[in-house]
Amino acid sequence: MPVIQYREAIRQALAEEIERDPNVVVMGEDVGQFNGAYKVTEGLLERFGPKRIVDTPISEAGFVGLGIGASMLGIRPVIELMFWSFYSVCFDQILNNAANIRYMSGGQIHCPIVIRGPANGGTNVGATHSHTPENILASHPGVKVVVPSTPYDAKGLLKSAIRDNDPVMFLENTILYGDKGEVPVEEYLVPLGKADIKREGSDLSIISYGRAAIQALAAAHLLQQEHNISADVVDLRSIRPLDMDTLLASVRKTHRVLVVEEQRPFCGVGAQLAFMIQSEAFDELDGPIARLSTVDGPSVYSPPVETEQLPNPQRILRAALELLD
Repeated sequence: MPVIQYREAIRQALAEEIERDPNVVVMGEDVGQFNGAYKVTEGLLERFGPKRIVDTPISEAGFVGLGIGASMLGIRPVIELMFWSFYSVCFDQILNNAANIRYMSGGQIHCPIVIRGPANGGTNVGATHSHTPENILASHPGVKVVVPSTPYDAKGLLKSAIRDNDPVMFLENTILYGDKGEVPVEEYLVPLGKADIKREGSDLSIISYGRAAIQALAAAHLLQQEHNISADVVDLRSIRPLDMDTLLASVRKTHRVLVVEEQRPFCGVGAQLAFMIQSEAFDELDGPIARLSTVDGPSVYSPPVETEQLPNPQRILRAALELLD
């Protein structure tokens, strides 16, 4: 099985869906002539031409609104945001219009649009370019929210997202773009709303998503090697829809839960997960649900300080040991 980068997996998904469906169009700032700000769309303009790979002005409200209108008429736009931090510029278009059009039209109009791009800290670009808005996006009925952690998941989930008839918010991570993993040559899909057990364990469940899931795997390795503690690592992959069956099966196996997220703790995804788990499986828990989030506050610009602000293997290890104490 070929080993490719995360960015290449996304590029393959885009190319395959453009070839499969004449209605799929990629739009965004610098996606064409510049080959993408992170080279995700490299070579696609030359391969598919300017009607399928559309460079846009620096106006998220404008080109996201354009994409939503086009999707209502049968086009399947894949919109790239250079940073998900800029979602606030097009908040009305995404979360007022795209999220509600199928409901407001009584099911007569669909909005099959994907909005994708990086949403993460850890790259020392400051507080205005380091947002992780998955909790805000997921709080709006009508949109789906996907956060892949591996090249395999990124490709399979993006293909499923493009084929979905609802708006899908696809959050990537600039630090993961260079990560490599096995990706099949043959076509495959990863369904939205299906979590993945990245590591089997018996002593506690570490529930995470995105790059935090990769950090959780590293912490789980340390737990096993240094403390003989076996951790189940559950990668949500999809925040909305949410695979509660897989989460609860893990909880019933280990009876202890640590939620790890690259989110601020206040009103984060982890808060919702903790509530849902204790509501559904309170009697299975041998202790309180623990959370590890990004340290509350704007993203730090200093590289060594930001590394400690985010979830990292050592912070996760300490939180797991405290939970099991």
